[in-house]
Amino acid sequence: MAFRSVPYDSLSLNPFTKIGKEWALLTAGDENGFNTMTVSWGAMGFMWGKPSVTVYIRPQRYTKEFVDARDTFTLSFYPAEKKDALSYLGKVSGRDEDKVKKVGFTPAFTNGNAYFEEAELVLVCRKMSRTPLRPEQFLDETVDGRWYPNKDYHEMYIAEVIDVLVKES
Repeated sequence: MAFRSVPYDSLSLNPFTKIGKEWALLTAGDENGFNTMTVSWGAMGFMWGKPSVTVYIRPQRYTKEFVDARDTFTLSFYPAEKKDALSYLGKVSGRDEDKVKKVGFTPAFTNGNAYFEEAELVLVCRKMSRTPLRPEQFLDETVDGRWYPNKDYHEMYIAEVIDVLVKES
């Protein structure tokens, strides 16, 4: 099926559910090489006058190398029956195997940005900011011990949504 570009303000979704419960794939790279990871932490809204997303990536994630090497990445959302695939894509490193092929996803590209044909919604994002999270920034004292026992603090990326693709039915 084909995708079509729509205005960002035509979307009707609950970001708390979309990201926190249904999850998404953050994919970076192009036809010459890409990687993807599952995200369940993030935000959608407006930053610096632009429609934006915020995502968090730990330093050891293979996908981070692809995100850092480019100006853009995609954030894509899937139907409920793909949740097992998203779970697998979040647990296995693309350094170790072709995890995309293993789950049967089909790579697609828009303006050189990788995403997957199985998605229902794709946000093409341009990085605006990257900020390392540090324990001295945490105002809630439980965050460090609970979420960072290995001291592998996320980097926060804020990105402008520059295109929105929806699957045509």
